[in-house]
Amino acid sequence: MAPNDSVHTLYSHHHGWLHNWLRSKLGNAADAADLAQDTFVRLLQRREALELSAPRAFLRTVARGLVIDHWRREELHRAYLEALAQVPEDQAPSVETRELLLELLERIARLLDGLKPKVRRAFLLAQCDGLSHKQIAEHMGISLRSVERYVADALYHCYLLRYEDER
Repeated sequence: MAPNDSVHTLYSHHHGWLHNWLRSKLGNAADAADLAQDTFVRLLQRREALELSAPRAFLRTVARGLVIDHWRREELHRAYLEALAQVPEDQAPSVETRELLLELLERIARLLDGLKPKVRRAFLLAQCDGLSHKQIAEHMGISLRSVERYVADALYHCYLLRYEDER
């Protein structure tokens, strides 16, 4: 069976169930419909055929990742709007600039998402707070060598994600 055929079968047999499950998690039908569709789009992007013994468990796993991404985007959006509320109106960015900044923040969040907490923290202290590696080591209570490794790991992670489509 071709990959698209198996997704079509999965869609026709389980889309309604998935939509209802997502609606129970998200609390609204519109977001549930969007994420149900996104789940199947993600499956269509796979190259191999799906041979599943537990299709609902598989769909739930894929959809759960999308729900978590959705909640993170909402939280990021809320935090961004709260920060904008602190900016004087005459200095606030235009609506277009706000949307571009929010999109950039979402991309950055996705880049950082795959990092272990200590690696992410060391990287952010270096990049956002401008701390030296020595200052980060003191701040986090870890060795200078660990900070160097963490920051290098984060940079490499970002590099791989940045160029993954070109491989």
